[in-house]
Amino acid sequence: MEAYQAGDHAAANALIDCLSPALHRYFSLHSADRRHADDLLQETWMRIHKARHTYRPGEPVLPWLYAIARHVRIDAFRRRRSDIYEQPLTPGVESSAASPETRSNVPDFEMLLRQLPESQREVILMLKVSGLSLEETARATSSSVGSVKQKAHRAYEKLRSLLGKPTENRKVEAL
Repeated sequence: MEAYQAGDHAAANALIDCLSPALHRYFSLHSADRRHADDLLQETWMRIHKARHTYRPGEPVLPWLYAIARHVRIDAFRRRRSDIYEQPLTPGVESSAASPETRSNVPDFEMLLRQLPESQREVILMLKVSGLSLEETARATSSSVGSVKQKAHRAYEKLRSLLGKPTENRKVEAL
């Protein structure tokens, strides 16, 4: 990143090649549309390029990058949401999604994640899919490590309940 800041084009290409797959996975799990994920990735790299001077050498790169990616995703969500309210409805258009009976009995990971609240989904994606540490996730989401742990724990509990697995009962009963 420091070489990229100094204008090294090879370093910029190496950074893009190295981190684009992880960032694309991050966006893909938030969007069912691959083209939308591609657009978000491109927008993220444009913002990184414009904001590269704000990176502090010696600091971890991933939290800085994911913070930018998170803001790009939020901005796109806001734009899409406002576009939905402004578009006229077209009658007679039906969804072509496959019925639940045609799918296998294995739950779809993306479907499970979509059932989580946004803040919990984001933490799970950063921790488990993108491989960030608790500290890096906390920096990227502008929250504390304790808050990240709490969101992750609640997300795990929700996922267990969605999968029909019993959750641990942590209450100690008096004898």
